[in-house]
Amino acid sequence: MKSYREPGFNDRIGAAAQAKQKALEKLRAKPPIDEALVAERREARLAREARAAEARAAKEAEKAQRLAEKAAREIEAKEAAAAALEQNVLTEAERKAQRDARYAARKARKKGR
Repeated sequence: MKSYREPGFNDRIGAAAQAKQKALEKLRAKPPIDEALVAERREARLAREARAAEARAAKEAEKAQRLAEKAAREIEAKEAAAAALEQNVLTEAERKAQRDARYAARKARKKGR
């Protein structure tokens, strides 16, 4: 039985040349490109891209609509909170009157002891 012989430089160059020649023959054996088929594929690709662009635009419009609705809800909530705050806020004079009343009541309780 023969032992394994490592290929030399010339062997490797020959194998590379053969592989290149086989690839060229395979490429030459391919049928010519049909221009009508290429145009049909291009049109189909363009149609797919157009549909995808429309879908993306619709999705972006829906997202913008949701954001606008969210912003409107936030504004309404802030306005409602501000209105509630205005109703609950006492004027300075009212707060002073309440404080004076508490003070007078406390003083009256202390006198009554």
